[in-house]
Amino acid sequence: DVRLVESGGGLVQAGGSLRLSCAASGFTSDDNYGIGWFRQAPGKEREAVSCISTGNHSTYYADSVKGRFTISIDNAKNTATLQMNSLKPEDTAAYYCAADPTCTMVVKTLPLWWGWGTQVTVSS
Repeated sequence: DVRLVESGGGLVQAGGSLRLSCAASGFTSDDNYGIGWFRQAPGKEREAVSCISTGNHSTYYADSVKGRFTISIDNAKNTATLQMNSLKPEDTAAYYCAADPTCTMVVKTLPLWWGWGTQVTVSS
């Protein structure tokens, strides 16, 4: 069974940084898929934050995080990392690792697989 486990959330002051990790398991060795992150804050729409393809390492970033967040993947370890810099209070949300056959599906639809989430809180 596919599992996605997030870690790295926490409380940080505005302008600070956090690094989120997503460990994926249950995919076969020849699987290609999109893996990334979406976030959900109270009273707000779900927002796709970033995604990376395991096949060609192409990336997607929401306009709200471009230039501040960087996604990467270690294919050998099946682990994706989201480096979040210059954090703003508006980034406060529960962050969920997500995976689908493609990043387009991760970004545009409800992800097929997702983890339990990790809370990111940015104080002003």
